[in-house]
Amino acid sequence: MSGQQRRDLDEMLRHSPLDVGGDTAEARAVFHEMMTSIPLPPDVTTTPGLLGGVPVVTVETPGGDPSDVVLYFHGGAYAIGSAADAAGLAADVSRRVGARAVCVDYRLAPEHPFPAAVDDAVAAYRALLDQGVPAARVAFVGESAGGGLTVATLVALKAAGLPQPSSAAVFSPWADLTVSGASATGKADLDPALTPQALRTRARDYLGPTTPGTEPLASPVFADLTGLPPLLVQVGSHEILLDDAVRLAARAAADDVRVELQVWPQVPHVFQAFAVMLDEADEALESAAAFTRAHWDAARTSAEAALSS
Repeated sequence: MSGQQRRDLDEMLRHSPLDVGGDTAEARAVFHEMMTSIPLPPDVTTTPGLLGGVPVVTVETPGGDPSDVVLYFHGGAYAIGSAADAAGLAADVSRRVGARAVCVDYRLAPEHPFPAAVDDAVAAYRALLDQGVPAARVAFVGESAGGGLTVATLVALKAAGLPQPSSAAVFSPWADLTVSGASATGKADLDPALTPQALRTRARDYLGPTTPGTEPLASPVFADLTGLPPLLVQVGSHEILLDDAVRLAARAAADDVRVELQVWPQVPHVFQAFAVMLDEADEALESAAAFTRAHWDAARTSAEAALSS
């Protein structure tokens, strides 16, 4: 692990033009420019489409198994970002996992407040099932707000009586929209990307005037996670959402969910997006891919055993 790599990334993020809590239109434009400034590898294909009436972008890399699907939820504090903006990280996940990634372009706040994002995520997953994709061949992956949305969607699926996917991996999840974790202030000086004030602004945009921040489908640290599939939680120690990840993993464990928590020292929010310059990001993505593949393999073995019995 290179301390210089971490310092270079920290410096780059501290000088980023993005203000997560600033004017929404401006933040969306800046974020889009940042996320698309590096071209996708030439062997990556992106195809826009619809799933259950929800816009999606399917990201494919060579050699992927078409029977496996990563349903991917992008970050952006529920107010910025898009499926297209997430294509770079989704492609990296797709390549390492060996499956196509379907990025969900859920509606954004403040134009479409809670529960629009959850409704869109459930609709997209339901449409995959309706297309004949078995739940056991689907894995969820989400980053930042998309990480919180991933777990909230699993809770919503349980309430709707829909089968759970094989597993879920979340990177730096925003899982507490009350922004009450101790790291919100304790890690504020170390976090080069996010501030508590910015998150509180976006939480108000998403929740609207009446929904409490403790609503389980908005803040899954307050949800009953019983019955959810195996969960991998990755987070950096230099981010204000450290406690969101730790508390989410603890809640999952208390509710008898198989969960793995990986805290990567001295790296920032969604560090996995910087695999080209950070060794820890490369290792974290390999770990997430191995986790996802292991649960697909387990599902295959279980299905084969059921057929032979």
